[in-house]
Amino acid sequence: MNRRQFLSAAAAAGMCLRGATRRPNIVFILADDLGYADLGCYGQEQIRTPNIDRLSGQGMHFTDAYAGCTVCAPSRSVLMTGMHGGHTAVRANDGATPILLEDVTLAQMLKSAGYATGGFGKWGLGDVGTTGVPSKHGFDEFFGYLNQVHAHYYYPHILYNNEKEFALPGNDDGQRKQYSHDVIADHAEAFIRRHKDETFFCYMPFTLPHLELLVPDDSLNEYKGKFPETKPYVDRNKHFADQPCPRATYAGMVSRLDRTVGRMMALLKELGLEQNTVVFFASDNGGAPALWGDDYFHSNGPLRGNKQEFYEGGIRVPMMVRWPGQVAAGAVSHHPWSFVDVMPTLADICRDQRDGQD
Repeated sequence: MNRRQFLSAAAAAGMCLRGATRRPNIVFILADDLGYADLGCYGQEQIRTPNIDRLSGQGMHFTDAYAGCTVCAPSRSVLMTGMHGGHTAVRANDGATPILLEDVTLAQMLKSAGYATGGFGKWGLGDVGTTGVPSKHGFDEFFGYLNQVHAHYYYPHILYNNEKEFALPGNDDGQRKQYSHDVIADHAEAFIRRHKDETFFCYMPFTLPHLELLVPDDSLNEYKGKFPETKPYVDRNKHFADQPCPRATYAGMVSRLDRTVGRMMALLKELGLEQNTVVFFASDNGGAPALWGDDYFHSNGPLRGNKQEFYEGGIRVPMMVRWPGQVAAGAVSHHPWSFVDVMPTLADICRDQRDGQD
């Protein structure tokens, strides 16, 4: 689906871009390895996701949205650059391949339009010292993981503040006191608060619910004992942490992500920004139950395949857009579209806002 088809469909559902008088803030929340059917609004009955479900109901819910690829880095490269997977620089999922210096990203496009730009979470498109770091591609600031393999760990010793190490002493000596997702969410909130009087783009590629299967006890306890744990997760390669309660942990991770989405929506309301902020929510590829050996939650619904496979289950993702007064609440779109369409869609939104001011 191209941008004109999207905008036409959105207009038919109640979107009226030219009615706004100021460019909207843009918040793009990207989950990691979340299957579309892990969410209540897509039929999940065992994992609670009230905030994401509410977000879906308050805007346009897409039934046929597709990621840029079946795995993290190539998919994010498509999202960030707007290029088809056959043209984008990152086609490997090794965590080290960077986008090229000449590649133009969503952040560069929006920065040129006057947006303050921040990224918070897992980048995966260039490590320290490469051409792909966020600071070389339009981000005023970035906090989180640069190398996506580093993002496999929820209690790391460091994260990155731009390209500088940010210590997490609570995780030294095997401790688990600073859950990376929560630290990253804190920095995303701080960015929005600092830029509340400006127009901003806040990209939140959170790591939940990607392996490893770990979540703080308050989230684990929501589900512990609720599901039969027939097989503990044991990583024979000793890369990921072992987990005796994989189902409860996974559900807790999804619900913790949902809780963060609710936190961000409450923040926008608190700051008086929700009426002029477009909020997108998606996942970077299909769910990954095959990687931890259990499809108890039917993360990809009835679709064939999982993450890493070019079947429908590997590329179908949840997608919703909320923009009060511009996108009709409860709108549903069955138009197929993909991450390739995000950049031109945002360009059209910004263009139409400029046209409305002329």
